[in-house]
Amino acid sequence: MPLFTPQQPRFSQEPADQSVVRGQRVILSCVVFNYSGIVQWTKDGLALGIGEDLQAWPRYRVLRVQDLGQYNLEILSADLSDDSLYECQAPDAALRSRRAKLTVLIPPDDPVIDGGPEVLLNAGESYNLSCVSRGAKPPSMIEWLKDGLPVDGAFSTTEVLPDRKRVTTRSYLPIQPVDTDTGRNYSCVATNLAIPPGKSTTVTLNVHHPPTVTLSIEPRSVLEGERVTFTCQAHANPPIMGYRWAKGGVVLQGARESVFTTKADHSFFTEPVSCLVFNAVGKTNSQNTHLTLFRLVPQPKTVDVDSDVSLNCKWAGNPPLTLTWFKKGSNMVLSNSNQLYLKSVSQADAGQYVCKAIVPRIGVGETEVTLTVNGPPIISSDPVQYAVRGERGEVKCYIASTPPPDKIVWAWKENVWEKEKGTLLERYTVEQSKPSAEGGGVLSTLTINNVIESDFLSTYNCTAWNSFGPGTMIITLEETEEVPVGIIACGTVGSTILLFIFLLVLVLIFYRQRKGSRRGVTLGKPDIKVETINKETHSLEEDSGSVSTASRMVKAMYSPFKDDIELKSDLRSDTLETRQEYDLKDPTNGYYNVRASTHDEGRPASRSTMHYSDYRSPPCYDPRPPSRLSHISYAQFNTFTRGGQSQQPPTNPAPAASDFPGDCSLLDSTSQLAYDNYGYPSHYQTYRMGFAPSTPSGSETGLGKYGSSTRFSYTSQHSDYSHSRHTQRMQTHV
Repeated sequence: MPLFTPQQPRFSQEPADQSVVRGQRVILSCVVFNYSGIVQWTKDGLALGIGEDLQAWPRYRVLRVQDLGQYNLEILSADLSDDSLYECQAPDAALRSRRAKLTVLIPPDDPVIDGGPEVLLNAGESYNLSCVSRGAKPPSMIEWLKDGLPVDGAFSTTEVLPDRKRVTTRSYLPIQPVDTDTGRNYSCVATNLAIPPGKSTTVTLNVHHPPTVTLSIEPRSVLEGERVTFTCQAHANPPIMGYRWAKGGVVLQGARESVFTTKADHSFFTEPVSCLVFNAVGKTNSQNTHLTLFRLVPQPKTVDVDSDVSLNCKWAGNPPLTLTWFKKGSNMVLSNSNQLYLKSVSQADAGQYVCKAIVPRIGVGETEVTLTVNGPPIISSDPVQYAVRGERGEVKCYIASTPPPDKIVWAWKENVWEKEKGTLLERYTVEQSKPSAEGGGVLSTLTINNVIESDFLSTYNCTAWNSFGPGTMIITLEETEEVPVGIIACGTVGSTILLFIFLLVLVLIFYRQRKGSRRGVTLGKPDIKVETINKETHSLEEDSGSVSTASRMVKAMYSPFKDDIELKSDLRSDTLETRQEYDLKDPTNGYYNVRASTHDEGRPASRSTMHYSDYRSPPCYDPRPPSRLSHISYAQFNTFTRGGQSQQPPTNPAPAASDFPGDCSLLDSTSQLAYDNYGYPSHYQTYRMGFAPSTPSGSETGLGKYGSSTRFSYTSQHSDYSHSRHTQRMQTHV
């Protein structure tokens, strides 16, 4: 049988480092496995005793659970004296646990700001606010707040207390108070691990400063000899003790208050008035020399219409000033002199005119003068007014005039009303009022009870008289309907939707136009449009195969060319073609703009067509009779063979230069196919259409080799056959 070996005693749990706030309970753990002997705790190497109750340490107790081998140490109401190293020992097994550090945290005392709760300071003098936080473990962290907001710039010092465990922290915040800092609050907040929210204290500043003075003059613009008031507005801390007034440096006896009143004269320009204010901290002196004097105040004027009027205004000031005249409500300068002259005034010129004195870098002073223009009544009501059928309606007539109207008469239908107010036929009421918002005019209102259709068919004559004559206005009353709120809302929504659709259509149109514009390039020079046309003819002759390639290519005719018609820049063929523009090398080296397009018609044969835009040929006239050669006979006579076979053309005599010019060829509109009328330029070889000129032996002829060759041709846009099956072109040599 195998022998059983008992396990040796050992620690299954040892005490760990811990922190505890002073006054709280803490437990240090110790569990010994497979051990039944004595267990004891030591503090800084000193044994605390044996057993559960430690008589020498009334706040200490061993929490023993024999079956589990547990011997935990409990400390009640931890204090600074408990801040030590602790060890669990099993002497019978010679076991000692690791040493555990118990740290006792101590919150700081309430912080104190020196000089609080109110700190007395002088404005402009630097000062260090001092806050002390004592007896903290670990040391306190101090933060400053100004009216509840954090403030930077503080610095701190620390001091260790005699127990060598607690620390006192002192923080300083430099400030330079101003007079407006009186009543401002500064707070000091001290925190550490024992009290994370911290403790705080607050002080209020009381900043002493000499008086702050503002000297004002009222009014700033006065008539010479009138009274002017100087006001010395001051505030100080501590309170103001007194005022002293002086003029030109000489103290004014008897002037001891904040307000000084005297008569204005020119001596104030050379002898300024000053105000001295003092308190326990100091004194402040202020003076104001910016005074503007009227030498002549403009007086209100009343004139008749079409009269001349002159308004005068004279100022004096320090420093020198500039005068401007303008009408109130307008920025137009009417004059820059002391006098404003208005010639042949009308009632529209009536109103208030402002004489403004502008003092550079100081400000402005101004006065107003009222101009009244006598004239006949002016009626300014709306000529069209509105009412709702079946409701109460009003027709308003506003009369503004000087002098006021003597009489106002209403006339409508068969009714005439001359009284100031009253009721007619129980449906019509006339009232007069003088609304203050209308500038002093007279408002006469004709009220209609239960508006009927005939009220809309009548005109309303409002006539007013005064000593200068009458004024009349014809007013019409139109019907308006009350639109329900729901209809208004639906109309608003509908108009919004229509606007959105309209904008969407515009965007689509713009997009399509822009997309289409990318198909070609248009430059400032005349354009050449090069088209490759793959053409599937629908002629019975070509389908039969009996017609040669040359015959199919020369079926074109010029339409009559007239002097007053310009060839358009973009010529398009109306055959059954599908065009796709592409780039092609410019054969004119930049002199023309080259545009190319592809015509796919199900046949590989191709032909290139070059369009000259902005081209206008000079007028040419062919004196010869039209040719009687038809399309068919000419095509049969001038036929090229396919497959590179060349056919020698008959001799084509060059036409005389006098017959027609060498740079144009016009066909008579009656000619079926007048190719022999074509005039070639003098520097080109001449030959009959359908035959290439003879070439050296072994070389290929123009159309003999290429049954479907590449050609460049002029195309006439004005051809009578522009929409027919055959496209008319003028062929040239490129």
